[in-house]
Amino acid sequence: MGNGAAGGADGPVAAGSPARTRIGSDVNPASLPGGAVYRNPANGRSEVIVKDTSNMAVLIGDSQSEPAYGWTRQGLAAAGYKVFFCGRGGTGYVAANGTTGNYIDALQRGDWKLPYGIPPLVVIEGGGNDAARGASDAQIVDNADRLITSIEQRYPAARLLMVGTLARGAHYGGGRRSEVDALLGTVANRHRLPFVSAGDWLTRYNLTGSMADGVHLNRQGHAALGAVFGQRLESMGFDYAEPGLLSGLSR
Repeated sequence: MGNGAAGGADGPVAAGSPARTRIGSDVNPASLPGGAVYRNPANGRSEVIVKDTSNMAVLIGDSQSEPAYGWTRQGLAAAGYKVFFCGRGGTGYVAANGTTGNYIDALQRGDWKLPYGIPPLVVIEGGGNDAARGASDAQIVDNADRLITSIEQRYPAARLLMVGTLARGAHYGGGRRSEVDALLGTVANRHRLPFVSAGDWLTRYNLTGSMADGVHLNRQGHAALGAVFGQRLESMGFDYAEPGLLSGLSR
């Protein structure tokens, strides 16, 4: 599903593109056009210039999130965010797809690039490919810990939300996918991060008949689950509110 390693409102440069990277403290990132790649001297990483990050959600994920109509993207859009996607189908906390590494390896070696600036929200979704490929609990936990630490260091002011593994539920054949969902919940809890469990959503929301295959939803299923996710974000207080509006209401 989809072919972009990174996507956002200002047309960020995808991983592997030949765009020129601007490097050094003498370059003013505010002067660069949207989509330019900038080597941030503060952390030594190449990042994508996005002109407005005020209502941006950085979404790290797999094929559940990669297509433009993915349910995580639709839910975030319903909650008031524009989405900058980092990731690719076939990847996960441990799983790689042959061209793109797992989440933490892909970030560290630059397979995809985070946006420069200060987004209000970072969402990490996944676990399905780790479940399918036999990643152990220890491997998943170790890489999840590393990823969370890296994201918190890069965006200390952002809220960080983890979204679990879409599955049928433990009592309806969810198997390892539901187990990984529960495992990621324990990781989030240990880091004191909010967590959205999706380990039984296919059966809870009667979406087993809205599948494109045995794992992925069709467009109608994505739309239905996107509405569910958007409502969950709102109920958890993650819907985006314009800061100017909030300050006006407080007067």
